[in-house]
Amino acid sequence: MERLAYQTLIDWKTRSDRKPILVDGARQTGKTYLVESIFGEREFRRIHKLDFLENPSLSDVFEGELHPDALLNRIGLALGRDIDQKHDLIFFDEVGECERALSSLKYFAERRPDIFLCASGSNLGLMRSFPVGKVELLELFPMCFEEFINACGSPSLITAFQNQVRNSTVHNLLWGMLCDFYFVGGMPETVAAWIEPLDGINARIQRITEIQQAILAGFIRDFGKYDSHVPAFQIEAVFRNVGSQLAQYVDTSVQRYRFNDVLPGKNRYASLRSPIAWLEKARLLWRSSLIDSRPNPPLAAIAKENLFKLFLFDIGLLGNLLGLTYTDHHKQDLTYKGFYAENFFATEYRARVSYPMYSWQQARAEIEFLHRSQDGSVLPIEVKSGKRTRAKSLSSYIDRFHPKRALKFANVPVRTHVGRTSTWPLYDVQFLKDL
Repeated sequence: MERLAYQTLIDWKTRSDRKPILVDGARQTGKTYLVESIFGEREFRRIHKLDFLENPSLSDVFEGELHPDALLNRIGLALGRDIDQKHDLIFFDEVGECERALSSLKYFAERRPDIFLCASGSNLGLMRSFPVGKVELLELFPMCFEEFINACGSPSLITAFQNQVRNSTVHNLLWGMLCDFYFVGGMPETVAAWIEPLDGINARIQRITEIQQAILAGFIRDFGKYDSHVPAFQIEAVFRNVGSQLAQYVDTSVQRYRFNDVLPGKNRYASLRSPIAWLEKARLLWRSSLIDSRPNPPLAAIAKENLFKLFLFDIGLLGNLLGLTYTDHHKQDLTYKGFYAENFFATEYRARVSYPMYSWQQARAEIEFLHRSQDGSVLPIEVKSGKRTRAKSLSSYIDRFHPKRALKFANVPVRTHVGRTSTWPLYDVQFLKDL
């Protein structure tokens, strides 16, 4: 399965002023597969992989001095083979399991920028030390909708999607695939199960459900591993509560995150700040800060720390947490689709467009997202799950603040423009980066 981040690694390889590149992201998003099976196998003579989770004894290589030349000799001895420093890739996998290996990236950056050194890890934001400024960071997300279309093996459809060809025929195919994506999500293991040609659809649905449950169980096991100052039960409670809160908003926009009833006896942001921050650092939640005043840039300056929405990082895992089935996602009349469309938008926007994310709310008017265009203006965005595109809050926002442009995303086959408002198909989120 192709990943768009492959091109980022190619660009890194061709530069002469390389720092080690660190591939970060949530567990199970395909970091090892990207570096080893796609980038490494295609671009290098040989890969010298040190997996610190599978083989903890490799940490012994980093005892003593961390000068790159000494480390290269010790790595070659530990792996039992010579390293061609001009044509081979050195790969530190699960580097968070060996803190001295993570620290060594600083010395490779300073003394051996000619070396091709990749590292990958999960939950690196929770590490006590980090080589700030001494690595190039590549954040890997679950597969986005474009990658999902490509994995499903429809060359004509992916070409139409990328070239923004929009008509009823293309839309019906893309919308059906979007409903599939709602169920499967972007975790590479679930996508691989979905495109398995030897299994019937019912077998694939069952397999995907089992994989998602195993992934969620793995995340929960991780909650107590990295930071003893945040109790695991608090992290799990917040994680599960995000989906429960989203599911409350069946007919309206997702509202700000509520602190009541998440933990017994806790009803303020200060009580939940630590577990929320833990989940954000682990890349399992995305925050959209709510602006409750005139949205003048810079938005970060007027955002309030305790006023935000929370979204789950993968749309398929959200459905599994809520017990939604493949059939549910293909029913067009279900009221839950509103919050689901909003979470889909958030994951696509985070991976393909920009972060931090912002929303707007005053009194009873809500705007799901605010987008900074290339000219610096703030564009309001409404997200609709169905074909009805009437948006009272958007009209109110336009009358009040007079933005240069406004957008709606909905179940529509083509883009339309009325006055300053444009309506786009829901799956076109990634093309916002061109505005």
